[in-house]
Amino acid sequence: MMNFVETRYEHIVLDEAGVPRLAGTSTKVIEIITDYLAWGWDADRIHEQYPEYSLGQIHSAFAYYWDHQAELDADMARREALVDQLQREAPPSRLRERLRAQGYC
Repeated sequence: MMNFVETRYEHIVLDEAGVPRLAGTSTKVIEIITDYLAWGWDADRIHEQYPEYSLGQIHSAFAYYWDHQAELDADMARREALVDQLQREAPPSRLRERLRAQGYC
């Protein structure tokens, strides 16, 4: 059972590692914000895509992000750098090699 610390954001909790999540879910705030940053989706569009989250939860994620933007942006950059590193270190994929041979990569 995970222990959570309440925040001043009604729908946001911090997990044991201090990662902000939507209360009652395993969804990280940065997952909601990624949809905003990558696709330009507003809260209504995110709600259309993920109707299991209330608009209150989504707006709380936005509020938490804007209040902690530097910290969350740094976390997203760290995660992206880790993915890049893992991709560089991974052995070549047979599928990727076949696609490259066919001119798709």
